[in-house]
Amino acid sequence: MNCDRKRLTRVRMIADYQFGKGIGKELFPEGATFQLSRTKRVRQVFHSGKRIATARAKDGFFTLSIEGASIIHRLLPGRKLRVVISAEAAPFVEKGKTAFIKHVVEIDPELRAGEEVLVTDEADRLLATGQLLLSPAEILALDSGAAVDVRVGIASKKEE
Repeated sequence: MNCDRKRLTRVRMIADYQFGKGIGKELFPEGATFQLSRTKRVRQVFHSGKRIATARAKDGFFTLSIEGASIIHRLLPGRKLRVVISAEAAPFVEKGKTAFIKHVVEIDPELRAGEEVLVTDEADRLLATGQLLLSPAEILALDSGAAVDVRVGIASKKEE
């Protein structure tokens, strides 16, 4: 087994654990390429020249690009991995601005603080991807503060 094959198997296993069984193969298809750190660890995963995900140094889990988030959004049913925000906040979030608690309409109750999430509007249109800052219970109980640290919105495209 060559190195790239081992890396592909490994990143797929991590994605399956992080996002759900079977996601890894879809998120990182055959032909995925890797940018490595100095220590030869996978830092970024690309497919067709576009960044799909970046491995976080602290835990090895993935942060998603909009391309990666779009793949997961298409694959996951219902409200899984989603933070749904109100229509009034949607234009700001899709530009990459923070999603605040007061704008959260619905949230996947199985999420945990620190997880990578998809931010959508009430029609389930993908707006952004980012990191959940509090637990769903805290978000639903509180009236103010940040809910999702938005990494990139669909209208910001500040990545590549």
